[in-house]
Amino acid sequence: MYKKRFYRTFGAADDLRRFEVKYYETDVLISARSDVHEVAAHWVKIYHAQIRDYIDAHPEFATSLVPLALDPAAPHIVRTMMRAAQKAGVGPMAAVAGAIAEFVGKKLLAHTPEVIVENGGDIFLRIQRRRRIGIFAGPGNPYNRIGLIIDPRDTPCGVCTSSGTIGHSLSFGRTNATVVIAGSAAVADGFATALGNLVNGPEDVETAIKFARRRKIIRGGIIIINDTMSAYGKIRLDVLDKTNKH
Repeated sequence: MYKKRFYRTFGAADDLRRFEVKYYETDVLISARSDVHEVAAHWVKIYHAQIRDYIDAHPEFATSLVPLALDPAAPHIVRTMMRAAQKAGVGPMAAVAGAIAEFVGKKLLAHTPEVIVENGGDIFLRIQRRRRIGIFAGPGNPYNRIGLIIDPRDTPCGVCTSSGTIGHSLSFGRTNATVVIAGSAAVADGFATALGNLVNGPEDVETAIKFARRRKIIRGGIIIINDTMSAYGKIRLDVLDKTNKH
């Protein structure tokens, strides 16, 4: 069932053109310098079909909760999901939203110098000016006022979020939000799930942070559970709106 993604109304980049592309269960928000709606819709359909066709032929790809062996005959996006899952120790579908955002975003860079693709809280971005990315940790959570600062020199990159309390994605943990930054959105998505799975209470956060620090492929991130927030790696934070109570 489709749920309105109300968090998209906050923190919009006013200098970029924004539009949504919806195709079956895929729902992406794209911000770009120019109107790339038709190009984006084309590639969303292409990558969705490649993943769906692969699942039809290999049903375990959709259901496995552990990494699968790399299939050299699989489409590039499927192989990318497999590699991300192997790095994070999760099933390949844990990287699907980040992979679609990343692959569509890279195609759009041929048509626009700056692009932000958000897919269910998982973001690929290539930017030309400093941007702030808001974090949604559930209604009324005080950390909704916190944002990540992303510099152009650190992009392209992925900023992905997993939650055990918000949304429909499978998580074995109970974090309000687990945010991971990595050079690849697929990798960030996989590790956001992996880290979120480790945390069922505030006492588990230290273990998750240690796990993250040992993975050099992760640049940094945030774990929020209830009224506790922990950050790790090379990140910069800012207050988005002191009056925001959403």
